[in-house]
Amino acid sequence: MKVVCAIFALVSVIILPAMAAEDPSSAAGADQFTVGARVYSKSCAICHGANLEGQPNWRTLNENGRLPAPPHNVRGHTWHHDDATLFGITKFGTATFTGLDIETGMPAFEGILSDEQIWAVLAYIKSHWPERIRRQQESINARATNR
Repeated sequence: MKVVCAIFALVSVIILPAMAAEDPSSAAGADQFTVGARVYSKSCAICHGANLEGQPNWRTLNENGRLPAPPHNVRGHTWHHDDATLFGITKFGTATFTGLDIETGMPAFEGILSDEQIWAVLAYIKSHWPERIRRQQESINARATNR
């Protein structure tokens, strides 16, 4: 398990910033889906899976007391959250954004990914959801906006 933690630390601290630096594309002027797919593949798939499947036992704390990466497909809970929450968790990290005492392996991507890249990744993830789930998530967005 120490090896997994060391790999995660290496990816979060060294590799992810380097990959973001080598890919200066943003959603502005580029196809958002293409940008989202590229950024997801480089920055997210290592934990959330190439097919958005997440890690096994994602609802149960692992031996380090952290929650594994959840799936972003319909089996996960990503679509249960409004866009602003998804953006905030991605940019600032779960504990910082929510104010909850939650230990996850999810790094904050502030300073690693641009806002445009984060929005593109979210659009890419949402493009994999069936129409019914997209409509439900849009309803959640509407309710969040009206708070």
